Amino acid sequence: MKPTLDGSRFGSIVINGETFKHDVLIRLDGRVIKRQKELSKAVYGTSHILSLAEAQHVYEQGAARLIVGAGQFGTVKLADDAAAFFEENQCLVDLWPMSQAMEAWNRAEGPIIGLFHITC
Repeated sequence: MKPTLDGSRFGSIVINGETFKHDVLIRLDGRVIKRQKELSKAVYGTSHILSLAEAQHVYEQGAARLIVGAGQFGTVKLADDAAAFFEENQCLVDLWPMSQAMEAWNRAEGPIIGLFHITC
């Protein structure tokens, strides 16, 4: 079952009433896990650019859409090779500031995954 995003502010996100104080990845089956942002930091020195390695970790076979909460101010971007990877796998990527991403997530249907950066 897809979890509901209840709210977010700088440094936290509330999912199904539970507060998380780290970036999260929401899997196809609804599991909420900690984002492996080290995969992008190792390549770019920042978690504000989603690397190919992280894209490969985030993607799940069968996902048609990835919603990215790009931080409170929308600072997260996709690297070109990460964008190409999602396109090759026919996974649409929507990248928005947190408030818009949360609204999109809560309205979305179908096989979706989510990545939510809770700062910047």
